[in-house]
Amino acid sequence: MIMKRINLKSRWAWILVDLLLIYLASYLAWFIRYELRWFRNVETGYYSDLQAYSLLFVGLSVVLLLAFNANQVYNIRRSTSWVDEVYRLTNGVFVGTIFVMAATFGLRPLAFSRLLFLYDAVLIISFLGIARGFRRFLESRLRARGINVTNLLIVGAGDIGRAVMRAVFAQPHLGYRVVGFVDNDSELGVTDIGRFKALGSLTQLDSILESEEIHEVILTLPWSDQHEISQLVRASERRGVRARVVPDMFQLNLSRVSVEELGGIPLIGLKVTRFTESGVFAKRMLDILVTLAIMPFLIPVFILIALLVRIESTGPIFFTQMRVGRLGQPFKIYKFRSMAVGAENQQQELSELNRAAAPMFKIPEDPRLTWMGRWLRRSSLDELPQLINVLQGEMSIVGPRPGLPNEVHVYKHWHRQRLDVLPGITGLWQVSGRSDIVFDEMCLLDIYYIENWSLPLDVILILRTIPKVFLGRGAY
Repeated sequence: MIMKRINLKSRWAWILVDLLLIYLASYLAWFIRYELRWFRNVETGYYSDLQAYSLLFVGLSVVLLLAFNANQVYNIRRSTSWVDEVYRLTNGVFVGTIFVMAATFGLRPLAFSRLLFLYDAVLIISFLGIARGFRRFLESRLRARGINVTNLLIVGAGDIGRAVMRAVFAQPHLGYRVVGFVDNDSELGVTDIGRFKALGSLTQLDSILESEEIHEVILTLPWSDQHEISQLVRASERRGVRARVVPDMFQLNLSRVSVEELGGIPLIGLKVTRFTESGVFAKRMLDILVTLAIMPFLIPVFILIALLVRIESTGPIFFTQMRVGRLGQPFKIYKFRSMAVGAENQQQELSELNRAAAPMFKIPEDPRLTWMGRWLRRSSLDELPQLINVLQGEMSIVGPRPGLPNEVHVYKHWHRQRLDVLPGITGLWQVSGRSDIVFDEMCLLDIYYIENWSLPLDVILILRTIPKVFLGRGAY
């Protein structure tokens, strides 16, 4: 299959871009030091002239390119984040700058400005980091137009197949799109998993490759099916489609597998789960600190919303409801009331208006909402009282949304993995589309979050939630 592609990661093109930006940053550093004279005055002379620094800047650029090559700056994979790229750049810049400084002051002590080197290093990191951020922005725009997108077909919809689905779904920047999956299991093979379409059984692979635009096939079958895996790989290659196999590690959860290298020999072992006692403690401390830090600013908002809810309609200010928390433990959740009193009793009557896949119940223009309630739902401010649940230890700021008991009762086995941690006010689901995402997709995102949890991830999700609240997309 022909894949529309524009290469934005050409090694030689980026070497040229980096060279130009290094020279630009170096000239600007000289201008700041000797023309603007920020922070500290300096006497002019031969070694303050731009010509005296020209050869030095050339040498610095060569050293930096060598340092970048050693730090794999020009060997970026799909999964490499912008932060990782900037880290590699920063490491290369500091190593290269220190080397040039040492050589310069060894040959001509105090001739060149040490402060200029500091300016130069900061500017180079900034310019090169911004350039790579811009490249990622262009890549996202191209993918929105179907360019540089790799269409995947997943073979197998068990634990490993769903792990691939959630990795693709949670990381759209990787540039993959799952066309669908094939599986022989009657329970999984005949129904879609969210947006991931069930295209048929394994025997239909050849016809699917002919009818669909597939660029890669990812096989997630157990190793006991080695003969079938070999046949499927050959069938894919006959169609000119790349086939890759995900080892199931004897049915171990992929999130617990670590791969290291010893002199070129791969070593496979088990990772310690991220939610250790220390991890849970650190997450709890983050919840408490963030809640206490923002609470003084939210108290006036609490009071204003409470007054508006009470003025608009009779009934309680807060709405309480039983939800299911970590390990299936029930707890009472708090929200600002956004519906008329007794709205829960009308759910059966409005079942035809439900737009969410089972077991969830969502109505885009819910007639039970009050005028104030529509605004609260759109802005998600009705969720603010759940900070009380956070302080009580029943919820976390970031985590899977807590389900209703009747919803949890009909969970499939793999859905129940989202109950392994404390539920949260926000999470991957909320920043990825909220109510526009169906239940299976929400579970895939929740499980991905659990498997890849870290404190920086929590902080990132909290920050990403802020614009989502203001935009109100997918909230109802």
